[in-house]
Amino acid sequence: MLRFSANLSFLFTELQFLDRFKAAADAGFQGVEFLFPYDVPAKDIAARIRDNGLEVALINIWPGDFDAGERGLAGVKGREAEFSQRVDEALDYARVVDCRRLHAMAGLVDHGAEEETLVANLKVAARASARDGVTILTEPINRKDMPGYLVHRTAQAREIISSTGADNVGLQFDCYHRQIEEADTCAAISQYADLTRHYQIASPPDRGEPDRGDLDYREIFDAIEVTGYQGWIGCEYRPRGTTWDGLSWRAALGVG
Repeated sequence: MLRFSANLSFLFTELQFLDRFKAAADAGFQGVEFLFPYDVPAKDIAARIRDNGLEVALINIWPGDFDAGERGLAGVKGREAEFSQRVDEALDYARVVDCRRLHAMAGLVDHGAEEETLVANLKVAARASARDGVTILTEPINRKDMPGYLVHRTAQAREIISSTGADNVGLQFDCYHRQIEEADTCAAISQYADLTRHYQIASPPDRGEPDRGDLDYREIFDAIEVTGYQGWIGCEYRPRGTTWDGLSWRAALGVG
């Protein structure tokens, strides 16, 4: 049975961040994920997780100054020490909220991101996180939404993951980004199932609820189930209206 986590950086944004946990639980979600929680004390997040019977599926490692246009540090040459510090910060949060997956954004080519640095930094992150049983994820992100992002092809991500030689580095497979950048998403789910440790969903081209657009999510969910995947599928879409009204996609697609 497929399990869906609510991305609280995208859903229930009608509420303050800490109030979104109860809203997600009330809406039937058992898992949550979020991007960059570092301005909220980890103990406060952990309390909301505990009070609402939730599991944290994923956190992003701090990506640099997002408002200034930075999109990750993991591949940026010259900022290795800062990235290592941010890995430690993310692991501190992960321990408190009991999260086992961290996404390391690679960064932009015109900010100095390169594959050699990315591989080296992923190795560092993998060693630091191994003792906690945490997996480090890399995600191909389409260049229409994020021009110049270093990792944008799924085959490229496979090569990077393989180059780390680490068992706890895996693929974050975002169906929206895959379809925008490369298409053939259903076929790719099977092709990269051995590497995938987390899925995310949204409808291309508008990144709205997964009930219309360029992907048939009935086919996508069937393809994921066939692989035997047991992890979370992150709902990282932008609601077209209110979050609550948009949740009707679950009944329409026959998922819990």
